[in-house]
Amino acid sequence: MSEVVTGSSDGQSRQADFADLVDSVVGMVGHPDYPCLGARSVFRRDRATVRVYDELDAPATVPLLLGDLEDFASSVDADAGFASFIAIFCGPRITDEPHFERLMWSQLGRLHAADKDPWSDTVSSDPDDKHFAYSVSGTPYFIVGLHPLASRDARRTPAPTLVFNLHEQFEALRAKGQFARMRDRIRERDQRLQGSINPMVGDHGEHSEARQYSGREVGPDWRAPFQARKK
Repeated sequence: MSEVVTGSSDGQSRQADFADLVDSVVGMVGHPDYPCLGARSVFRRDRATVRVYDELDAPATVPLLLGDLEDFASSVDADAGFASFIAIFCGPRITDEPHFERLMWSQLGRLHAADKDPWSDTVSSDPDDKHFAYSVSGTPYFIVGLHPLASRDARRTPAPTLVFNLHEQFEALRAKGQFARMRDRIRERDQRLQGSINPMVGDHGEHSEARQYSGREVGPDWRAPFQARKK
């Protein structure tokens, strides 16, 4: 696993704080009861790239995060199995689930505005479209948002976190006929952990996956506060 701290630092104590945040995420995913088998596979196979930044949705974060995602996309071997880019943010303090959701989508909007590459032509750029997936540096991702006040146990981390999962790895599972089995096992584990299945879970192509990104339960009229630039 690659654990690299980036962003501003004010000394060794700050670096220690960064390391503690990374350890907390690694420990959470490594717990035997953690439901997401894909995430466990990423860490077990040394396929997680972890970066720590100062603030979620801060202007200064954008070039750092964008540059790191560009490097990740250009260097990762998608054919080698599951791989994820994990961005952990030291702040701000999250007040509730809608607060995190707003920050998350604003951060994704800032990234998109700074991204010089076109949206991946393998997915839709319309968050209302059932074939939507977030794209940066021409690479589509399924985003998983985690934070301290998440209602789902599997989404609760000490600091705001965004996981960028390569979208093509899910398509590869479908092509091999393995996706449904893995999905069902994850749902069973989630049921055991929390007593219920995440109501926002869905399959790509049935509903827009944008509804799942923040982890907050939303109603049928919810719309993502995001609009991709026109081509």
